[in-house]
Amino acid sequence: MRRRLALLVTATTSLVLIAMLVPMALLVRSAAENGAVAQATTEAQSVAAVIGTVDPAALALTANRSSAASGHQISVFLPDGTVVGAQATRSPAVELATRGRSLSAEAPGGGREILVAVQGESGTSVVRVLLSANDLSRGVQAAWLGLLLLGLILIGLGVIVADRLAVALTRPMTGLAQVSHRLAGGDLAARAAPTGPPEIRAAALALNHLATRIDALLHEERESVADISHRLRTPLTGLRLEAESLTNPEEAERLGTRVDALDRAVTSVIVDVRRRTRERGSCDATAVVSARVTFWSVLAEEQNRPLTLSLPDSPLPVATSADDLAAAVDALLENVFAHTPEGVPMSVRLTRATPGSELTVTDAGPGIPAPAERGRSGGNSTGLGLDIARRTAQSAGGAMTVDTPPGGGTTVTLTFASP
Repeated sequence: MRRRLALLVTATTSLVLIAMLVPMALLVRSAAENGAVAQATTEAQSVAAVIGTVDPAALALTANRSSAASGHQISVFLPDGTVVGAQATRSPAVELATRGRSLSAEAPGGGREILVAVQGESGTSVVRVLLSANDLSRGVQAAWLGLLLLGLILIGLGVIVADRLAVALTRPMTGLAQVSHRLAGGDLAARAAPTGPPEIRAAALALNHLATRIDALLHEERESVADISHRLRTPLTGLRLEAESLTNPEEAERLGTRVDALDRAVTSVIVDVRRRTRERGSCDATAVVSARVTFWSVLAEEQNRPLTLSLPDSPLPVATSADDLAAAVDALLENVFAHTPEGVPMSVRLTRATPGSELTVTDAGPGIPAPAERGRSGGNSTGLGLDIARRTAQSAGGAMTVDTPPGGGTTVTLTFASP
């Protein structure tokens, strides 16, 4: 926008200056010509004043002095054909002036002749002053150069003013765009400064009002999720107690398994909803993965599972919150514990990658028999755990891949972008 506005002002200013300076340039040239003609006429009249009062020798001296003083060629044509002063041929204009008419005409070799006729007893004398082309245009080029410089200065000032005006317009608009991108990225605390023209200020206030409304709606949704969580937990707890109170051990175990699966599914749904309604952030993946693997290592030790952990030596920031990353790690590790036999080894590795980081969870179990999709991951699982991990990676600018070789085992890889 700044470039277009500068081009528009440059074009407009140029057209205005052309419309103004071209007539001025022509006027300057005309004024220079008129000034030279007026000066030459005065010189001719001063010489004509002494005709008839002095002899030819004195008249020649007067003409030569005037010519030396002005730099113009001055000739006096007497009635008897004698030429006094600068020698020159009788041109048609001189012949016309001998009839008693003062005039100016184009000189045969270029320039202009100024002719003053003087009536005397013996006839008509003619004083001729010759102006060259340089005499007629003296000072014109300097004046034109000054006008050109003036025009360039005015164009430059116009471009500077247009650029400042464009900055005053584009800077608030750029700020609005940046705030909208921050809001789209999950920073609901971002607000636009209401500056600039009234229209842009109104847009900034409207965007701030929208951001406030979105924040309020998300807060209401979080409260609704918390209420749903409480309402679902209560009947599940009662159902688990009922299952434990059954006298048939097989029925109690079967029903307890179903209740546990339902509880995990409900937990996954609630965690997923909370993750989507929570503002995005960043965290140190090294610290979060280390803490979650330490938590699950107790269960791994009870089941005699070799658990290998590989972490970077320094903090590794990722573009997701600590809670979201912890939920994703928990979902992957819980899948390993739930769907592989006890004693199966597993490993967790966190490494730096371009342009962020990579988290890999590997186990030596039977593998996933079907593509990991929400609701049908195979192995009597709802697939919600893998879905949570996939959504976490995607929200952080990464992705999830699942690799199950023909010989068994599963490798789940999550990639995360840097904040």
